[in-house]
Amino acid sequence: MKSIEEAIEFIESLPKEDFYKLRDWILERDWEKWDREIEEDSKSGRLDFLIKQALDEKKKGF
Repeated sequence: MKSIEEAIEFIESLPKEDFYKLRDWILERDWEKWDREIEEDSKSGRLDFLIKQALDEKKKGF
């Protein structure tokens, strides 16, 4: 495939069951990528502000 337009055309021509398999595969890959990003952000400390916010809210009684 040389372009996204060709990929779209191919996907649209798939039988329903093959389309569903492809959709599920893409969704799973997306979640895996998201999980890796969250893990990397957590390890690097980029999410520490969320812990601080939660602890501050707990102190306030929320």
